[in-house]
Amino acid sequence: MDQTIDPVDSPDAYRDSLLAALGDEDPAAVQSRTTEALRALVTDAGELLRVRPGPGDWSVLECIGHITDGELVVAGRERWILAEDLPEIVGYDQALWVDRLEHNADDPALLIELFAAIRRSNLDLWARRTAADRERIGRHRERGDESYGLTFRLAAGHDLIHLAQARRALETVGRSRTR
Repeated sequence: MDQTIDPVDSPDAYRDSLLAALGDEDPAAVQSRTTEALRALVTDAGELLRVRPGPGDWSVLECIGHITDGELVVAGRERWILAEDLPEIVGYDQALWVDRLEHNADDPALLIELFAAIRRSNLDLWARRTAADRERIGRHRERGDESYGLTFRLAAGHDLIHLAQARRALETVGRSRTR
């Protein structure tokens, strides 16, 4: 897993890295581009889709699997925050999910289809919420209180970080094939 900040060991630093990746960009605009970026990654990767850059690193497909897992988890978190009063938000070990869900064996088209459906729903939910809804809070077990608005922004930063990770993986395995 090509990542320098562990979300479990360093939850605040991880959150800060997601927000830094997003910067001043509109989180809805960023999120609306991700599905096509995932499709482009699959096309660009070709036969290198499942090749890991090194021990413990994720392949392009594993990065796509993780982005899809993240969207699935965020969908639940956002709905808990909107529907319940101060719900507990559970974290998850992303490396275990990628490994135990065996994303490197997944059909990339099915992963992207799942991601796209959930993302469309999450973007629609966002567009229909009021400013007051966006301030509703959930209590993340590792990071403390997080609003729906913050959760939405974190998802956009998450996309950017892991799309970049997938591109680095592809670049690395592509270079190793040309040697």
